[in-house]
Amino acid sequence: MTDKSRDRGRADSRPLAVFDLDNTLADTAHRQRFLERRPRDWDAFFAAAPHDPPLAEGVALALKSAEECEIVYLTGRPERCRRDTADWLAAQGLPEGRIWMRRNDDRRPARFTKLTILRRISREREVRMLVDDDELVCEEARRAGFTVVQARWATPSAALKDAQEREGRT
Repeated sequence: MTDKSRDRGRADSRPLAVFDLDNTLADTAHRQRFLERRPRDWDAFFAAAPHDPPLAEGVALALKSAEECEIVYLTGRPERCRRDTADWLAAQGLPEGRIWMRRNDDRRPARFTKLTILRRISREREVRMLVDDDELVCEEARRAGFTVVQARWATPSAALKDAQEREGRT
């Protein structure tokens, strides 16, 4: 995963609140159909992401967390989705923050890619919490000593869970 954030002209020493996107802040239900077919249509799945409705519970938690923390976004979306992702976050009125994304060719399960990034950023800054819907990501982060809020406000998707674990795509 890479970080290509803009320099905001100030060093922020507040703790970090790390938010996942899909099914944490963004409701992916309308695009699950692209993962339920064989072969999965990843191009269509990610092309539909700009049309995700926001998940009110996740957005509210991000806005509240921004009162004390710097917000960071950690997603399994591939790097090629960066512009759409940044535009979607801005359109929802979410706090500006670094966006960590999966390299386009990275197919490791999200629990490995995300934990690697969490460990890296926690060496320089306090990570106050991780908010993610993926139970395996949450379990690994808890085991590593991170405070985790598991996002349970989106409709679970077996196809998305399988894609995260087996295909390392989101």
